[in-house]
Amino acid sequence: MTGRLTGRVALITGAASGMGASHARACIAEGAAVMLADIADEAGARLADELGERAGYVHLDVTSGDEWAAAVAATVGRFGRLNVLVNNAGLLDGGPLGTYTEKQWERVLSVNLTGPFLGLSAARDALVAARPASVVNISSAAGMQGVAGMHAYTASKFGVRGLSKSAALELAPHGVRVNSVHPGGIATPMIGALAGAIPEIDRGANTLARLGLPEEVSGLVVYLASEESSYCTGAEFIADGGLTAGSTFG
Repeated sequence: MTGRLTGRVALITGAASGMGASHARACIAEGAAVMLADIADEAGARLADELGERAGYVHLDVTSGDEWAAAVAATVGRFGRLNVLVNNAGLLDGGPLGTYTEKQWERVLSVNLTGPFLGLSAARDALVAARPASVVNISSAAGMQGVAGMHAYTASKFGVRGLSKSAALELAPHGVRVNSVHPGGIATPMIGALAGAIPEIDRGANTLARLGLPEEVSGLVVYLASEESSYCTGAEFIADGGLTAGSTFG
C-alpha cells in the first residue's frame, strides 16, 4: 500500500460489482476508507466484508434524495467525514427512435444524470466540511461523442459532463473539485449483458481492438480522488483506448 489516499473517506455508488467494485478495491489499497453503495445488497455487503474494517456498505437507490441523505449520514457516522464522492452507478440500454420508449428514456436519465445531481446535493455540505474534497463523476466516451441508438445513455453522459463543470465552478471556492471520467467499452457485467461472454483481455494488445479492464479506469479515479490532482477541476479525463481519437485508414 502506497497510501495515496490515506486519511480520505470515499462514498462510491454502484460499488457492488463492475467498475464500482474495482474503484473501491483501488481506493482501499491506497489507504482510503470506503462506503460502498448499491441496490445489490448481498453482493455489496459481501464485498465490504472482504475489503475489511475500512469498508462499509449502505443500500442506495441513487434516484432517491432521501436515500442519498441517509447514505451520506451513514458514511460520516461510520468514518467521521466524507471527502471523496464517486458517482459511478449507471444504466446502459438503447433502441431506435420510434420504438425506444419514454419510460426507458426517463429510467436511464433518472439513474445516470439525476443520480449524480442528487448525490452532489446531498453530499455538498459534508464535502465542504472535509475540504479539500473531490467528486469524480463517471461519464463515458458517449459523453464525448454520439452513439447511434443509445439516445438516453448518450444524453445522460453528456449531461454528467456538463453537471461536472457547473458544479466545479460553484464548489471551487469551497475547496471541492469536480471532474468527469470518460471510459470506453469496459469489461464489466453491464457490457457482458449486452455483448454476451466477454473474451479474455490482453492489456498489451491494440487498445482500439479490445475492451478495457475496470482497473484501467480505477487508477484514474484514484488520481482524481487524491491530492495529486489538486489543480484539476471541471475537466474531462478520458480512458477509452483511443475510441474518441478519430478514424484510422488502411
